[in-house]
Amino acid sequence: MGTKLAVVICVAVIAASGRVVAHHSFAAEFDENKPVKLTGTVTSVEWTNPHIWFFMDVKNPDGTVTNWGFEMASPNSLLRAGWKRDSMKIGDVVAVEARRARDGSNHANAQAVVLTATNQRLFAGSPIPPAQ
Repeated sequence: MGTKLAVVICVAVIAASGRVVAHHSFAAEFDENKPVKLTGTVTSVEWTNPHIWFFMDVKNPDGTVTNWGFEMASPNSLLRAGWKRDSMKIGDVVAVEARRARDGSNHANAQAVVLTATNQRLFAGSPIPPAQ
């Protein structure tokens, strides 16, 4: 029994340490001097720790569509800020205020999300406060 317990503890420690190593600071990944405001249709919502991510299709001026990914705070933080797991669903049209990724990819850290159907504005948990 002692060997099985030791194996379980080792696996748990390794799994937990992966989350800690994977976590990053805002400044390491996003540039507060690169604001972006986009409106699009939600294609995916991932309610996972340490951060919630959602993805949306944004129509470009030339008619093409680009899929953007937005990082938000942890599930617990967003629940305390008024979010519900079903606040944003696939197919919803949302407007997002965010800060772009430093690497130039189509990723950003969301500051505020406006659910266009209800005009409800929700804080997304970014360390940079959204403009009012």
